Amino acid sequence: MHMTDGSTAPTLPAATSLEAAAAASDGLAPKRSHVLAWGLWDWGSASFNAVITTFVFTVYLTSDSFGGETAVSAQLGIAMTIAGVLVALLAPVTGQRSDRRGRRKLWLAVNTYIVVALSALMFFVAPDPGYLWLGLFLLAAGTVFFEFASVNYNAMIVQVSTPKTIGKVSGFGWGMGYVGGIVLLLIVYFGFIEPIGGTALFGVPSTDGLPVRVTVLASAVWFGLFALPVLLAVPEYSSPAGAGADARGGRVGFFASYGVLFRDVRALFRESRQTVYFLIASAVFRDGLTGVFTFGGVLAAGSFGFSSGQVIVFAIAANVVAGASTILVGLLDDRFGAKPVIVGSLVGLVVCGTAVFFLHDAGQTVFWIFGLALCAFVGPAQAASRSFLARRIPAGRDGEIFGLYATTGKAATFLSPAMFTLFIGIGVAVLGPGANAQYWGILGIVLVLLVGLLLILPVRAKAA
Repeated sequence: MHMTDGSTAPTLPAATSLEAAAAASDGLAPKRSHVLAWGLWDWGSASFNAVITTFVFTVYLTSDSFGGETAVSAQLGIAMTIAGVLVALLAPVTGQRSDRRGRRKLWLAVNTYIVVALSALMFFVAPDPGYLWLGLFLLAAGTVFFEFASVNYNAMIVQVSTPKTIGKVSGFGWGMGYVGGIVLLLIVYFGFIEPIGGTALFGVPSTDGLPVRVTVLASAVWFGLFALPVLLAVPEYSSPAGAGADARGGRVGFFASYGVLFRDVRALFRESRQTVYFLIASAVFRDGLTGVFTFGGVLAAGSFGFSSGQVIVFAIAANVVAGASTILVGLLDDRFGAKPVIVGSLVGLVVCGTAVFFLHDAGQTVFWIFGLALCAFVGPAQAASRSFLARRIPAGRDGEIFGLYATTGKAATFLSPAMFTLFIGIGVAVLGPGANAQYWGILGIVLVLLVGLLLILPVRAKAA
């Protein structure tokens, strides 16, 4: 694929990184069983995304049981900001080092089961202010290790796909995540949270926060089970000869890995400046997209009075809407290009987020309408972002550029939590002490999305 930003890519081998990865794993073309096993990790990881960070545990932590909603939400934002900074500092080299040493699957396993253990430990977070910081620590640490695992998981797509199937395989994994989230939320909603005759379906008492605490325990088991297939079925990645060494033949230490990373980025800037501009823009707006889901459940409960059960019902609807819109808008991507889809989605997100802020006094109806609209725009923006980049990658450099795509995304993960916290503080200053200013955090997420939109507008799409 030729670049169109006035620079010329260097001469590259005919084989793509996908073909090289297939040869590096077992020398055979990717199998359907490998694709299914890979997608099941996404299915299982929905337990952390949907239950832990979005619709159940974070909502539990920001309830009255742990203190005032505004103050606790700000503390949640601080914890997630710290987690984001740690990810930005450490994640870029973790994937690079696992690639160079041929230990991609090993580190996927290590990081995944650290997340499973941290999720299980959340069971001990009782509904008392004294347990707040334990809950925040487990959530922040889980987020860090989940991002580390995701770096290795995303890199494995080149082992289970070919140049002709990478889009389909990627979409399959994305869809498995949405569907897995829906199935798990239905199980925990009727099994542990929604009372039927005084107790939940599986007989969990409704006292002492046990419905939520048992839910996070079940989520840990869910993730642990569905992470096994990819670890058992897909062969370990084998790095090319000498991949553990730098250009001079010496092994690359941890801190020296940052030097390798900076050299790669500098080379890409010389060869394809528009691609670098896109990586920067997408890092910002993708963090805004993550913020929509991360703080959506918190806002539903704290600012719009949703019960725990109502939050989960909304979560199920949100996953259905996001999954359906992603599939349907993908047709527009093929017809009109990825950039119009990205820009249109970001405009829709900014408008809907602003509407939630200004119309919040109208209650739950507003959040149902504009909250689901926000979810409808998130999936298409994520999918189109990936396809936009795929159309710009020079032949033979897919893995390298998608690696930088992951790196830049991780480098901006602190933006939404920081802006969410900052605008809650602004809301407290405007409304006065004691007022519920949590909904002001919406403006922080909208600002991140708006900056991302402004950054993507000048980026040129591939010329005809």
